[in-house]
Amino acid sequence: MPDFSRYFDCNATTPMSSVAREAWIEANGRFWQNPSSLYREAGMAKQELERCREEVADHLGIDEPERVIFTSGATEANNAIIRYLAESRRGRLLVSAVEHPCVEAPSQAWFGEERCHAIGVDPVSGGIDLAEVEVQLRAGGVAAVSVMAANNETGTLQPWKELAELCRDHAVPFHSDAAQWIGKLPSGELGECDFLTGSGHKFGGGKGVGFLVIPEEADAFHGLIGGPQEGGRRAGTENLPAVIAMVAALTERSDSDLEEVAAANAVGRDAFEREMTAIGMKLIGADGPRLWNTSMFVLPHTKNLKWLIRLSQRGFSVSTGSACSAGRGNPSRVMAAMGLDFDEMGRVMRVSGGWETTGEDWSDLSAAIREVAGELTQ
Repeated sequence: MPDFSRYFDCNATTPMSSVAREAWIEANGRFWQNPSSLYREAGMAKQELERCREEVADHLGIDEPERVIFTSGATEANNAIIRYLAESRRGRLLVSAVEHPCVEAPSQAWFGEERCHAIGVDPVSGGIDLAEVEVQLRAGGVAAVSVMAANNETGTLQPWKELAELCRDHAVPFHSDAAQWIGKLPSGELGECDFLTGSGHKFGGGKGVGFLVIPEEADAFHGLIGGPQEGGRRAGTENLPAVIAMVAALTERSDSDLEEVAAANAVGRDAFEREMTAIGMKLIGADGPRLWNTSMFVLPHTKNLKWLIRLSQRGFSVSTGSACSAGRGNPSRVMAAMGLDFDEMGRVMRVSGGWETTGEDWSDLSAAIREVAGELTQ
């Protein structure tokens, strides 16, 4: 097994857990048939697929498993939901200013600039402006609201439960991209969201698999077309081994265990942040609730790529922000919403640990950053 003690880019992707990997290997031997075929072995594969659907529904507190649709990941799922909302609802979309590109881009594409209204966030905490959402809902003409559960760059937690209740009071559908929340924090109430998305590789389940959740009344919903799979709502042969592995990883991260993991890991992360502050780092979103594994800060000098290269040479994997925005040379919408200027954006670093990351691992990263800081100031 590789040593992941120096891997601090879990918000980009996580290694497949041993439980998920074993489930995937076994499933490729037992359930390789097409679940849509009619012979006995295919029927067994179909039964296993439905068992997985029920497991996901149970984990999210959903009484109707048919609300769960398996996809290739959160990007496909978010695209499908935004398109459906644009085609089936009149009015404008309220979308937070800190959404992942796989929500922001389809929002612009399907609703258009005139029908998209960006909801700002507090530049200190990164939290959504609930008061602005309520004002917009009271004004009417809102087709839907889309706000992520936890931000992939800052780790900021959004009040998705309050937003879901607020939208319900105004009979407006609420969508939440929960890719970063699921597997890190208790998820047993996420089913209260009308539309929800998750991604397997964010919690140890492997890449190329995810799911979306729709409300019962969304009879006309469809994502990919061209086949009757997933109740006619998402065409294409289901990747059953990947689904089984994802569900195994999801089951492994029980809500009770997550609370203990979060408390233990936050200690190491918080100690790391105190060290960073002491050497002149500017923490982002530190005054609001955040994921226990995430720390984003502005380096005191020198472009972040130089820091990343030096740390990589020491075996540490860190990030300059969202992996889906890396390499484009464009300013991050998240960083802009958090009040960073263009120069600061070029000095941002994000570190995100995992479930097995220890306090010692955080301490080792801190020491490495101190070393690099010394080298870059010589």
